[in-house]
Amino acid sequence: MRPMRLDMAGFTVFRDETTIDFTDADFFALVGPTGSGKSTVLDAICFALYGTVPRWGGTRGLANALAPSATEARVRLVFESGGARYVATRVVRRDGRGSVKTANAGLQLMPAGFDVTKLDTGLSPDDLGEVVAGTPAEMEQAVLEAVGLPYEQFTSCVVLPQGQFADFLHAKPATRQQILVNLLGLGVYEEVQKRATARAVQAEAKLEAVDQALAGLADVDDAALEAAAGQVDRMRELVGAVTGAVPELAAARATAREAGAALAALDADLAVLAAVRAPDGVAEVARAVAAARADADEAATAVSLAEEREEKLRGELAAAGDESALRLLLLAYTDREKLAGEAETVRAAVTGAQAEHGAAVAALAQARAAAERAEAELEAAFRAHEEAKATDQAVALRAHLRDGSTCPVCEQTVARVPAVPADSAVAAATAAGRAARAATKAAQAVVQERDAAARDLERVLVRARARQDQVDARLAELDAQLAGAAEPAVLRRELDDHARLRRALDESAAAVRAGREAARRARAAVDAAEERLRATWRAFDAARDGLARFGPPAADREDLGAAWAALTGWADAETERRRAERAGRAAAVAEAEALAAAVGERIAGILTAAGLPATDDPVRAADRALERAEAELRELERRREQAGGLREQRAGYEREAQVARALAGHLRANNFERWLLAEALDLLVDGASGILRELSGGQYDLVHDKGEFFVVDHHDAGLRRGVRTLSGGETFQASLALALALSEQLAGMSTTAASLESIVLDEGFGTLDAATLDTVAATLESLAARGDRMVGVVTHVPALAERIPVRYEVSKDARSARVERTGR
Repeated sequence: MRPMRLDMAGFTVFRDETTIDFTDADFFALVGPTGSGKSTVLDAICFALYGTVPRWGGTRGLANALAPSATEARVRLVFESGGARYVATRVVRRDGRGSVKTANAGLQLMPAGFDVTKLDTGLSPDDLGEVVAGTPAEMEQAVLEAVGLPYEQFTSCVVLPQGQFADFLHAKPATRQQILVNLLGLGVYEEVQKRATARAVQAEAKLEAVDQALAGLADVDDAALEAAAGQVDRMRELVGAVTGAVPELAAARATAREAGAALAALDADLAVLAAVRAPDGVAEVARAVAAARADADEAATAVSLAEEREEKLRGELAAAGDESALRLLLLAYTDREKLAGEAETVRAAVTGAQAEHGAAVAALAQARAAAERAEAELEAAFRAHEEAKATDQAVALRAHLRDGSTCPVCEQTVARVPAVPADSAVAAATAAGRAARAATKAAQAVVQERDAAARDLERVLVRARARQDQVDARLAELDAQLAGAAEPAVLRRELDDHARLRRALDESAAAVRAGREAARRARAAVDAAEERLRATWRAFDAARDGLARFGPPAADREDLGAAWAALTGWADAETERRRAERAGRAAAVAEAEALAAAVGERIAGILTAAGLPATDDPVRAADRALERAEAELRELERRREQAGGLREQRAGYEREAQVARALAGHLRANNFERWLLAEALDLLVDGASGILRELSGGQYDLVHDKGEFFVVDHHDAGLRRGVRTLSGGETFQASLALALALSEQLAGMSTTAASLESIVLDEGFGTLDAATLDTVAATLESLAARGDRMVGVVTHVPALAERIPVRYEVSKDARSARVERTGR
């Protein structure tokens, strides 16, 4: 697996959208201060592929993927593996309840030659290639097939995070063995053993099935074939005998059918002739028609008389005059009588209203005169008051002062205003003015009251006069309408004559309707009687038409009864004549049926002799028996050939089962796989030992014994000790040597897609001294110079970073981390 491009947004410290392009970075370093987010880049690669990160402690730490206060995190990784290019995408979101879940995950196989820079143009997911996995559940298997490594082995061999650098070095032998099995694809041999065993089982099952089939074919021998061939010959003879006898049987049966048909035709004629009978009540049908017609004529006459009387009454009623005009004149007399009484009442009301209105007008004039006098008195009091004020100005001024106010004459403050003298002319004038003003208001109130009363009485008078005018006008209209009219008694007599004539007219109209209904029923009765007569004639014609082939006599169309009598008499005579012929035809039928039965018995005997049941179709029975005999012969021949083929198959299945069992036996108990693992581990340890010797300045070699790792200390007389006894710096050297050996050697030995195309080291190079750091840097440069894999380093050691051509500087501010590429 080789990363090509990494896109992050909202992922841990990378809140803003961040893109890292690894396309041509064969040897690179992620550099920056501690805590800037260098290791987060490796976390994003692991998360895009596997959905978790080593530092999270499993998938339960999914909430760690979100940047602080972010609601969504997106990671997209473009990588190459086994010559193909893929894009892995994961999206996590926080819902309204605060739960963080994976919202989307997918793996797509990108088209060959796809330009990753097109990702910056906002392509839709459909443009990125074939969907290999579209859900989080599908991702695990799809990534395993694409990368070739499960999560635990990926973080041990490709991306080595902090704190897990020495996992492969310190792993248990069984765990380390399983890693090598996956890397080298040695599980294929176990799969081969399983498939060989399965194929042996299948071959043995087929062998057993062939033996069962051969057991079912044990009855196929020469004697059976000879017997089957003899049966075919006998059936052919049977077919010839039956075929020769069948025409005779057919002729006899045809003769019997003809004789039976003739007898059946005669019986049919007899049935038809015997069924000729005149319907009941034929004589009454014609009489009923005549009676109905007489009743209809009588009803028509009654209707004509009733219509004549109705027309006469209508003429008398029209000559009696207009009834509406008479009623209007009577109504006018009644209205005039009512209005004459109302006219006297209205005139009296007008006279009273005029008297009351005159009195009100006089009272209003008196009130207005009193008001005018009060106004004059008020004016006189005002003039007296003005004269008093002119006489005693001090008293006048005193009337407007208040305690504490300023005097308008001396402009001094008046502490207390002296009282006005009781005999002052101003006081007397003021009192007289008040009395005159009160009298004026009272007089004006009386004027207003009497003025309102006068206006009300005037309105009453106007309404009374208007009603009097209306009554007089209506009386004039009624007098004009009744001028020259007859008296009310005469008018009432004329109206009584109208009512009498109208009642007579109504009775006559009812008589006309009743007569018309009776005439309609009479006509319906005529129609029904005539329809019955026609139906009887149709029945006669149908009966005679049914006898047309016998030549019936002509019918009298004027007399229905006579026509039916002639037809039934002729039918009786024809019936007697045909009954005399029936005995001879019955004897011919019996003779023909006896001959056909004899021929049939002879054919049945032929079939019985051949062991076949009797049947109505002997030719078909013989043919089917011949077909069965021939089919049985062909089946025996086929089974004989099948037995030969099964014997050949049995030999092949037996050989296949033996070979599969032998191969499964050779691969049983994983002997071959263990041998390959031992060889691979030897190569791995040899390569790692050489690298460790360089890193340690010739002090250490790496060896293994029964799956456990040991180091040989040449500075201590070749002492052999376990790798867990090494110091921190020594453990780093041994782990790095082993990781580089895994990347360099086992990638070439792997038979699966798990080619180790890259290695990224995230470990504390700061613990190394200058000489060891120089050796590590030289080793990494040598590994990267080969050009067959990507080498990445996460470090904050400047001395190491400066020796690496491509550097990704990671920095972080209060909002987000950022990555900037420097170097070549």
